[in-house]
Amino acid sequence: MHATMQELSRSSNNKLFRSLVGKSEAMLNIQHEIKQVATSDANVLILGESGTGKEVVARNIHYFSTRSKNKFVPVNCGAIPHDLLESELFGHEKGAFTGAITSRPGRFSMAEGGTLFLDEIGEMTMAMQVKLLRVLEERVFERVGGTSTISADVRIVAATNRNLKEMVEQGEFREDLYFRLDVFPIRLPALRQRIDDLPLLIKELIARLENTKNSSVRFTRNAIISMSKYDWPGNIRELANLIERMSIKYPAGLVSETDLPEKIKSSSLSNNKGLELKDLDERSIQAVCSVRENTGMPQVNFPAEGFDLKTYMSSIEVRIIQNALDNTDGVISHAAKTLGLRRTTLAEKMRKYHIEKSSDQLSCSAC
Repeated sequence: MHATMQELSRSSNNKLFRSLVGKSEAMLNIQHEIKQVATSDANVLILGESGTGKEVVARNIHYFSTRSKNKFVPVNCGAIPHDLLESELFGHEKGAFTGAITSRPGRFSMAEGGTLFLDEIGEMTMAMQVKLLRVLEERVFERVGGTSTISADVRIVAATNRNLKEMVEQGEFREDLYFRLDVFPIRLPALRQRIDDLPLLIKELIARLENTKNSSVRFTRNAIISMSKYDWPGNIRELANLIERMSIKYPAGLVSETDLPEKIKSSSLSNNKGLELKDLDERSIQAVCSVRENTGMPQVNFPAEGFDLKTYMSSIEVRIIQNALDNTDGVISHAAKTLGLRRTTLAEKMRKYHIEKSSDQLSCSAC
């Protein structure tokens, strides 16, 4: 017997909406709609701008459905040449066309019992729309060059960043297919429409960098406020690209407002809307602004009598240099590249602080 929705939520709370981060009303509504539709077999049409996470929503629908033990199969209808899409979806028989040296199952067969995600459905030709409509109505199809009818027990989740209603009115999309797909529409908000979620999104994207690419970066509060005033035409995808770029330029460092790309800085100057300091929840932003724990940098507890800033900064520089040397097996040229320094500059710093290549030989005359 399949697990209930409540059981799924309890057993995988950490995985729930892993990439649908946010506490805004818009995102809470999206999560609620996913829960509503997941356990049914209704077709779902996901609408939203490019980069808003439409495939993530589709994967969540599959994950919480009764089909989750079977495959989730994505197809980008806009990335496959029109004359190959039919074969890609339905498969083909040997000799069906030049180059078809063997029979090949299509994505419908691969998704049997599971979910087929048709991304960029608005790019599908009218001829292909007719063939897809037949599968949705009759639940059967034939491979290209074949005569045998194959049943299709597949749930369809489609997505587009285009206005299908306008396409129907202009004769570019079949009305009957549109209504077949539009059983349960989910409209994703643009990032600028849920900018309150920005700190949580940054935190999640940094965590992914740390887990998958062993890289990290942090942002000052003013940098985050500046980012919140940008319109983000590329949405979460653009945000993810920015964070990765900043992690390359400032590895394990702190990105200030002046370090951000010019388009974001100029938007901050011309746009009065966005987050303010009072909007930044301390718990949600702490991991975004604090120094990563595994850099070995100490937390600063200011004593009443104060402390020697020069000595403190020297100790931080020593630890960063030593970490870079440890991570590059003591190869100074590689460590210098990691730190964005010339080899001679790094060598001078090592002499200044009496840093040896091995961490057990670490010493610092200025500390």
